Amino acid sequence: MAALTSAALEAKGINDITDLRSVVPSLQVTPHPGSATTARVFIRGVGNNDDQITQDPSVAIYLDGVYIARSQGLSMEVAELERIEVLRGPQGSLYGRNATGGAINYITRAPDLGRFGVKQSLTYGNYDQFRARTRVNIPVGDTLAIELGYLHAQKDGFVKNPGTGIKRWGDQRRSAYRAAVRWAPTDAIDLRYTYDRSDMNDTPSYIVQSPFYPAMAERPIAGSPFVNNLRRNDVVAQGHNLTASWDVTDGLTLKSITGYRELENVLNQDYLTGANGPFPLLAVDFDQKQKQWTQEVQAVGKAMDGRLEYVFGAYYFDESASSFDLTRLVSRPRLNRTVTIDNKAYAVYGQMTFRPAFLDGLYVTPSLRWSRDERRATLQQTFVPAIGVPTVGPTGTGDRSFSNVSPGLIVGYDVTDDVNVYAKWARGYKSGGYSVRASSIARFEQGFDPETLDSFELGLKSSWLDNRLRLNIAGFVSKYKGIQVNLQTDPVNPGITDTFNAGKATIKGIELDITARPVRSLTFGVNYAYLDAGYDRIVDPITGNNIADRFSFVEAPRHTLTTNLQYEFPETPIGSLTAYVDYFMQSKKFTSTSDARYIIGHYGLLNARLTLSDIPIGFGSWRLSAFGKNLTDKKYYTAHFNGVLPAVFFGDPRTYGLELTFEY
Repeated sequence: MAALTSAALEAKGINDITDLRSVVPSLQVTPHPGSATTARVFIRGVGNNDDQITQDPSVAIYLDGVYIARSQGLSMEVAELERIEVLRGPQGSLYGRNATGGAINYITRAPDLGRFGVKQSLTYGNYDQFRARTRVNIPVGDTLAIELGYLHAQKDGFVKNPGTGIKRWGDQRRSAYRAAVRWAPTDAIDLRYTYDRSDMNDTPSYIVQSPFYPAMAERPIAGSPFVNNLRRNDVVAQGHNLTASWDVTDGLTLKSITGYRELENVLNQDYLTGANGPFPLLAVDFDQKQKQWTQEVQAVGKAMDGRLEYVFGAYYFDESASSFDLTRLVSRPRLNRTVTIDNKAYAVYGQMTFRPAFLDGLYVTPSLRWSRDERRATLQQTFVPAIGVPTVGPTGTGDRSFSNVSPGLIVGYDVTDDVNVYAKWARGYKSGGYSVRASSIARFEQGFDPETLDSFELGLKSSWLDNRLRLNIAGFVSKYKGIQVNLQTDPVNPGITDTFNAGKATIKGIELDITARPVRSLTFGVNYAYLDAGYDRIVDPITGNNIADRFSFVEAPRHTLTTNLQYEFPETPIGSLTAYVDYFMQSKKFTSTSDARYIIGHYGLLNARLTLSDIPIGFGSWRLSAFGKNLTDKKYYTAHFNGVLPAVFFGDPRTYGLELTFEY
């Protein structure tokens, strides 16, 4: 697990999920071609390359313990975070949903009892970047506290629009709100209610026609003058959370997590207007509404004089959603799709850690999870020709259920208080579903089956030289079965993709984490991940032949490296100065499963931050930071679009600015 505190998030300039990849090497987060607010998340090569509401993500995202079912809107801002946790490998015995790839937990601050507090930060930068974050903690007596948070963030895109509509591609306009109430009537009872809302009104990212690797397109500064009525997207993600904890005894805590969330997602995208004439090769309008309700109960405790620790839980998930999308493809009839889903999931899980008395330092952690998923979906397609009467197709209906039992086992040994070795086996499961872009209604109704992943891991976690050196290393082999792969089955229509349980794959990897503090003022860190991912077997549904050599594993660069250095200068009369520099690099990676020509080449990004803290103004705590991202102005791709013509999205050029923070 990689855990980042609020101080670390601020020092590294991490604001949303897309920034996490620079500090967790085995994590890949890329924008979806339809929306920069839709994140595609991969951990150790496992993730989703599509964003259909009829398919579950491979990496589970949680906000204060509540599972977020849809990837649309995942680039949301959160008003106030305490920490972010990234868990790598299959998950299911400690959290509400099962996942084959891993989990990312956003944990917000709990209101502080009995203490008034205020925090305000202001950020200004190039591309008219502005960010204002406000937090106020209000105590009401000794047992009740209220916390209010607000965030507004905006930044102009770097590609101008000489056509009509919004002036730029890639604008960010985001606001986030949060209200939290904490009540602790006794030492044993803690109740917390939280409401959060995130509004995103970004403009679509600009798509550039590109040559195939290793050639590279030029990073644009302006789009096509033929673009007509460029519009902002409109995404609203909001939710309620009620978490109750009761310490029944010193060795038993009962916990309830109740969550309700809603998503409204209105997107539009213009694909390659001007690349081959004055009209877009593909244009999409998308309108989605989703709501979900979750209930989880947990029993967390210990027994046998602390030698046995356990977590038992039960989980219920209920989701409904509808979407309407309109696709316009050059020289083809317009296609309208209406989709509905109604999903339910049930699970019970448990995990115990036993430390036998006969061998001090040894522990054994078995785990088990039972899951059942009920998935229903409908699809209706309407073809609208340029001239003539629209053709309304039949309504396809899918109704399937899936069950799974996923075990796990960890055997570890604390060699000393500072050195731990362990061996781990875990199985992850992701339910089946449907492809709304299937080549036929019959293919939609057929759907696809679950996928499973067995991960075998050996690791060392250690601290040396009086905590001046931390060394963690893990090696793993994952056996992936029934992989859900989206394949473009119409070579000239990127809107047609079928999902198959493609077969088997093996993913091997090594993860290395080193942090060294040779002297008190200097801290140096290295995070490295090596991945070797490939398909072992893919059965052609027509011939029965193994065609695995035709397919590539996406979002799995062989080498990913992050290095960072922090230096604390001697104190001065005007405050304490700290310099932080990090460099992130990754080797080339495939971005298309079925077309090996779609490759993003290797690149590296240099970031830095200089902070003057403890500024003696006389009241409160003040700090001023100067920051820069992509300081070398590296030109690099973030994603490909595998459509009528090969196309790419570029990452941000050099950005820089100042941030002022006041805390009381």
